[in-house]
Amino acid sequence: MALIDLQQISKHYEAQKILENINFHIDEGERIVIIGKNGSGKSTLMKIIDGSLQPDTGERLTKQNLQIKMLSQRPNFKNGQSVKDAIKDGLKELIDAKKRYDKLSILLADDFNNSALLDEHAKLAHLLDHHRAWNLDDKICRVIENFKLQEYEDKPVLLLSGGEQRRVALASLLLQKPDVLLLDEPTNHLDVYMVEFLENLLLKEKFTLILISHDRYFIDNIATKSIEIEDCKLKEFTGGYSSYLVQKEEILRTMQKQHDNLLRLVRAENEWYSRGVRARLKRNEGRKARLMQLRQDAKINPAKIRKMSVELERESKHFNRDKSINKQKMLFEIEDLQISLGDKLLVDNFNARILQKDVIAIVGPNGSGKSTLLKALLGRISPTKGTIKCGDFTIGYFDQHREMLDDDKDLLETFCPNGGDRVDVWGKNMHVYGYLKNFLFPREFLDKKIGILSGGEKNRVALALLFTKKVDILILDEPTNDLDIPTINILEEQLTHFQGAVIIVSHDRYFVDKIAKKLLIFKGNGDIQESYQPYTQYLQVQKELQELCNMQTIHKEKITRAATPKPLKLTFKEKIALEKLPLEIDELEKLIDDKSRCLTDPQCYEDIGIVILADELQELQDIYEQKVEELLNIEEKLEQINNQTTIV
Repeated sequence: MALIDLQQISKHYEAQKILENINFHIDEGERIVIIGKNGSGKSTLMKIIDGSLQPDTGERLTKQNLQIKMLSQRPNFKNGQSVKDAIKDGLKELIDAKKRYDKLSILLADDFNNSALLDEHAKLAHLLDHHRAWNLDDKICRVIENFKLQEYEDKPVLLLSGGEQRRVALASLLLQKPDVLLLDEPTNHLDVYMVEFLENLLLKEKFTLILISHDRYFIDNIATKSIEIEDCKLKEFTGGYSSYLVQKEEILRTMQKQHDNLLRLVRAENEWYSRGVRARLKRNEGRKARLMQLRQDAKINPAKIRKMSVELERESKHFNRDKSINKQKMLFEIEDLQISLGDKLLVDNFNARILQKDVIAIVGPNGSGKSTLLKALLGRISPTKGTIKCGDFTIGYFDQHREMLDDDKDLLETFCPNGGDRVDVWGKNMHVYGYLKNFLFPREFLDKKIGILSGGEKNRVALALLFTKKVDILILDEPTNDLDIPTINILEEQLTHFQGAVIIVSHDRYFVDKIAKKLLIFKGNGDIQESYQPYTQYLQVQKELQELCNMQTIHKEKITRAATPKPLKLTFKEKIALEKLPLEIDELEKLIDDKSRCLTDPQCYEDIGIVILADELQELQDIYEQKVEELLNIEEKLEQINNQTTIV
């Protein structure tokens, strides 16, 4: 049986159909992404899966005692609760289970034949294994560190921003490791380093997962299956985003007349993906193979690690040459720029020129100063030192707070403030509905007030409004947050055809790879590096350099440990195994002898079946080999302990 099975589910809101007779199921170990435009029913489906929303018709079946947890868009925390306590609050059952397990381990050391204690001990071990909760304190520290929550861990969680509170809630859910985890836009408010940590954790811990996300690289790295909601129905696709694109194109090929616009977007997306990502795949795979080989070589020759580091540094520097054309009109000239906020140095001794055709992505960890640099370019804050010289040009600005919108106006008033129903878009006069249709707004939205729209819908309005302005440069701060993938495709297409300069702050690796021609990388402590590498390639090089650095550290630690060996001792499990394994091995030897004799006796094997008997014998022999290997390893360790004691 599937962990969760939805059968013939329908859900309507008044006259609007959201889901109509859909079927959905998830098995253990699956990681399913739900794809669809805003308003298609993604969040509704998640809530029905979670059980917090009842369908109008249909049946929801779940495995008995199944634990389902969902990341809320607006987490609830107790008043006065610190960040660390908020994370631990959801772990009480596992913390108590570990304490009880440790207590039972001590009791069983003196009373090993107590069957009741052994049974409870085994159940607790299974619980801790399932939730991978053996070293919760270490895991809590690691997730706090990787989600950049150290400086807040003793502060009241309710004083944090909404994005920081979401990181706290996500950290707690990951540590709880429920049977099924539901994540709605988990990468919002995470920088690329946090996203990488999240990806690694979800894969390493083998989560069963259902998620909604616009981060296409994240989907590709995580998802085993994609479910698209379209016209109140579900369509299933194998694999992640790139696999979805290929399969979707096959479907749309037969519907070209009805779907010309979507087919063009999918083909452009697929063409870019094949050209921009797969063209680098062989290079990355080759470098990865070299790195794997170096790891083996490093055990013998640590100097090879340094050689690889030099090669990677050289490759990174190759992309950092100034490739701009000086004949272009200069928009900004930045000289010896320094910006500090309080005691924190965000920009230090930064020099750069931004020209009329530049398409620049500003990237780096959260809190490193990316949005601060945008504000300095906009003239909203003054530098601590240095200068920003500006040419004669106009700016179109999109921020995360959508400050250009008035909640009291409807869409028609927003786009046609002087009356009428037509807008100018880059020299082309269009009916406002015809234009907004490109941003996935139906006609009935024209008289809706901005204030009643969702966050994603407001973002679409703000972006559509931005592209009606006659500007020389677009400055966009996290433009893909709260957007669905179809809208991001539209945004990418608009930016590709924009004739001026573009500066974007974004953590969306796919978006940056596709749009940016130049990177400004915030490294921390005011250091900003220019690069012309694709963003994912830059991240890969930095990751490999860090791995090589870690290998050098490990090599040094091994030398240190060799000088001062740590005392060995058997674990509690090994002590139990040392008593049980000889008896189990003796029993297996008897069973193997019995099966072997039966195979030589026609009267015996004809009753059972010679094939079945041979399979049973092979299975017993495999188990026997495993048990013997385990016992030999423990006995070898015990011998080392005895030798250690003798030396002392």
